Amino acid sequence: MSNSYQHYIDAFSDDNHITSLTGIGRGIEREGLRVHKAGRLSEHGHHHDLGAALTHSNITTDYSECLLEFITPVSHSPQQSIDQLRDIQKFTLSQMNGEVIWPMSMPCFVEDDDKIVLAQYGSSNIGTMKNVYRRGLKNRYGSMMQVIAGIHFNFSFSQQFWQTLKTIDQNNDDMQTFVSDKYFALLRNYKRYCWLIPYLYGSSPAICPSFLQGKKTKLPFKKSDSGYLYLEHATSLRMSDLGYTNSEQSSLHICYNDLAGYIDGVKEAINLPSKKFEQIGVKVDGKYRQLNSNVLQIENELYAPIRPKQVAESGEKPSEALTRRGVEYIEVRALDVNPFVDTGISLEQIHFLDVFLTFCLLEPSPLLNCDKQNDYQKNMEDVVVRGRDPQLRLMDNGKEKSVPEWGDELFAQMKQVAHLLDQAYDSDVYGKALAFEQQKLADPSLTPSAQMLSLVVEQNQSLTEFALSQASRYRSEALAADYQFYDQQYFIEQAELSHQQQQQIEQSDELDFDQFLANYFAS
Repeated sequence: MSNSYQHYIDAFSDDNHITSLTGIGRGIEREGLRVHKAGRLSEHGHHHDLGAALTHSNITTDYSECLLEFITPVSHSPQQSIDQLRDIQKFTLSQMNGEVIWPMSMPCFVEDDDKIVLAQYGSSNIGTMKNVYRRGLKNRYGSMMQVIAGIHFNFSFSQQFWQTLKTIDQNNDDMQTFVSDKYFALLRNYKRYCWLIPYLYGSSPAICPSFLQGKKTKLPFKKSDSGYLYLEHATSLRMSDLGYTNSEQSSLHICYNDLAGYIDGVKEAINLPSKKFEQIGVKVDGKYRQLNSNVLQIENELYAPIRPKQVAESGEKPSEALTRRGVEYIEVRALDVNPFVDTGISLEQIHFLDVFLTFCLLEPSPLLNCDKQNDYQKNMEDVVVRGRDPQLRLMDNGKEKSVPEWGDELFAQMKQVAHLLDQAYDSDVYGKALAFEQQKLADPSLTPSAQMLSLVVEQNQSLTEFALSQASRYRSEALAADYQFYDQQYFIEQAELSHQQQQQIEQSDELDFDQFLANYFAS
């Protein structure tokens, strides 16, 4: 039987326990498009002086060659994570021949989606596999999905925290089982409450018409005088059917009740044939169109607003890493790129996420059935397309609630967590972050999505000009600033090392790609 929320709050208030809250680990993965100052996608390949995308630990590419991904290591200081990200961006911008980083999730003007070059990772088997995987994504969902950007926020509690929680719970399980079970409790509550994330931080309520490439959509778009498509109450079109969704995955029932059930569900999805994707073909005329024709080519294709994670060793699949070593951290994937800050995520957002995720862990977390999971999914779908609609009602355990009503209930509970974290860190940043975000419930005009629509609709500004102005300013500020954590020599050395590592991988291959792929899936 689980303890009550108040029991945990009281227990962690004890002087002997509160210090265990200070070891939170955080990492940021920020995606950003390389664009010309005129606002079009760069057709230049990944710049050589940035290093090899296959092996660089901080600077890589995501789905397309022009979609950069910046990765910070685990840090126990939110400010340090921001400083690291700024340093990575500073060096990158210095090597891009005047290109800028598009500061929004939804892409700029794209004249021809066939010109979107898929990410290249060299001639090794693993590099080829990464490229073929992306080719499969293009053939399955279209190229435009390859240029949507987001923020992934990695979060973990310290070993001291887990020891303390285990003591409070008087739990006798082995530590790996205990930690994984608790992280899955967090995941279930996150799925219940994650509608709050796009409401507070969604910043993609409008798109360039070129994004649709003439395709029909059921979304009731309006068109601004400046020529952009928008939904009046939308928060995050990136998280809608236009963005990172997969209709083939709608029939999957990935269970979040425990680690074993989750892994079984993922494995089933990887091996589940898809008639739709079968029509694409796998290897046609000697060229791979996708890795396979199953619902998921590999585990990374599972689209979810949050994932349980374990650092994988070389050649190890994510599910194998989870099976062998349990959950190490969780990855929050529902964040739009924040166009109002240079790093795409603000320090205050990190403070709020610390509170929100800690609350999700301490709040009792009943097991999920399909009906409840469907309710949570519908809540999320409704908020991303009409989250600021005053008529919107969400479903909470059979009861309809408005966004402000349910949100205020959650904030009332989270205040206790914010108070604990401020005590633990001897600060006031958590209480302030929570108070700032709660204002958005009473006044939706304070949300980033409303601010973006105000620019495009009420002020009749060009979304492109706004984004380019922000991008140009961020570039100038980055190049003028001093490094805070790294230095230029570090990045030069890492770039050289990454190229050497890629060459070593390519030279060590002994199998042809067909056999490599067969062995990978056979294992």
